[in-house]
Amino acid sequence: MEVGAESFARCLPSLRRRILRAAFVALDTEFTGLHSTYLQNNEPSLFDSPAERYAKARQSVQHFTLVQLGKCSSGSESDLPRYMVHSYNFFLFPSTLGIRDVEFTFSASSIHFLSHYGFDYNKCLKDGIPYMNEVQEEILRQHLLAGTWKVCSYANRDVLKKAIDEVTSWITAAKEGNTMILQDLNGYHMLEVQMVLRQALENVWTEPLGDKKVMVKKVSPEDRRLLENSPYDHCQEKLILHSARGFTNLFQILVTAKKPLVGHNMLMDLMHLHDKFYRPLPESYEEFKRNIHNLFPVIIDTKTVTKSMQKKCLFPRVSNLLEVYAVLCSSSLDPKGPPYPLITLGSSCSTYAENKSPHEAGYDAFLCGSVLLMSAHLLLCRSTDDAVEAEPSFSQYLTVLDQHVNKVNFIRGGVSSINFSGQDTPCHHPPALIVHVRGWPELTERQIYQEFKSHRFDVRRLSKNQFILLSNKFKHVRLVLGDYRHHPHLQVSVYRHWRHSPNVNCLLQISGIVALWSVLAFVLGGARSC
Repeated sequence: MEVGAESFARCLPSLRRRILRAAFVALDTEFTGLHSTYLQNNEPSLFDSPAERYAKARQSVQHFTLVQLGKCSSGSESDLPRYMVHSYNFFLFPSTLGIRDVEFTFSASSIHFLSHYGFDYNKCLKDGIPYMNEVQEEILRQHLLAGTWKVCSYANRDVLKKAIDEVTSWITAAKEGNTMILQDLNGYHMLEVQMVLRQALENVWTEPLGDKKVMVKKVSPEDRRLLENSPYDHCQEKLILHSARGFTNLFQILVTAKKPLVGHNMLMDLMHLHDKFYRPLPESYEEFKRNIHNLFPVIIDTKTVTKSMQKKCLFPRVSNLLEVYAVLCSSSLDPKGPPYPLITLGSSCSTYAENKSPHEAGYDAFLCGSVLLMSAHLLLCRSTDDAVEAEPSFSQYLTVLDQHVNKVNFIRGGVSSINFSGQDTPCHHPPALIVHVRGWPELTERQIYQEFKSHRFDVRRLSKNQFILLSNKFKHVRLVLGDYRHHPHLQVSVYRHWRHSPNVNCLLQISGIVALWSVLAFVLGGARSC
């Protein structure tokens, strides 16, 4: 089911009920870019520690924004494996109500990628659900108290100017108690029009009539004061903030519910959730981990789960979420085990999920939830020699997934996953290689990278004529050592820390000098005493 700004407020109560009844909630997001090319050394690298990768990703998250978020809540009755799935696709756009105008960038490759899979940018730009984080909300609250809020959208200003012109030309001839109707206003224009009119004219009262209409009534200043902050006031501070928060209201429901949060390769998703709906991303990587763990105590990354299953040869290697789903749906994986749990779609979502393609957030969230259930079921069947009961509960699935809980996949880096509830465990790469350059002066990291690009090596400069190469494939290491054995300008060998590290060499040189002076002092001191 697709949800935009016009229908979001109407859907929010049912969304809340379904989240509270759900066994877990699966999420996926689409954003305007992944890695900013304007930031130097921002590409992921095998040399990255989790803190270094977080610092790189944090800069990109601050440059780009969310345009789509998919949510799939899967509920089971009586803890039995009959899951009713409700899949939603939310189009998002930053709030323009009363805060500093939000700026973000688009990546051309990301636009092309999403357009290729049918993403509708008109729905995002024209009917995107607003959102803001806690810092932006507090700024808006202060402006509302001081009466200094403003409308940031130029398009909204045109709508407001037209409404003000209509009301001011009408009110001069109107008598107290007379009313007029402003029409063709969407949900957020309706709120802004009322706020602007009340701020500009002390003898008017406004009320929304629904169906994109606002009633304007001429009243005395005394009656106006009586109506303000009464049950009839639709522009109370709490209602304005609720409207400006938009999708953030649903995020807060998710946080309060504390349901297991499921995603696929979800590090960037979590960073955007933190930055756009909670607080700006902190500089500290450890603080970011603590914040996310407090918001979502149970996180399951299906990439981490399926990667572990592939290492155990439970199913063949596949490259994306849709292929994982297709493989798990194959009956050949475990023909003797009990059938997968029954996954049925809600009546409002069945046609939507069946007709959508990958890389639309709502459909990918549906795939995440389905992959989680089928993976857990397969692991449960393989974890014991005893017969698995015909209807295992979701709590049994969580038990068999325990080793993967709160571990989010880390793409090409110093660890295989980020542990949000503990210490990150380093992963074991093939041995690093060192390249000695001879006869080619002033080579750069980029030139060395291009030289070894076919084998996907990451490069880091060690000294003026030395570079370290790192790969996650043992066969690439063997190939390069063989191919460059007799190269006239590039001498490649296995990196040995005690032999090649400049710090170690410097320490050895200093130790040698100190030892030499000690010997000389001893000899000369002994000769003088003789």
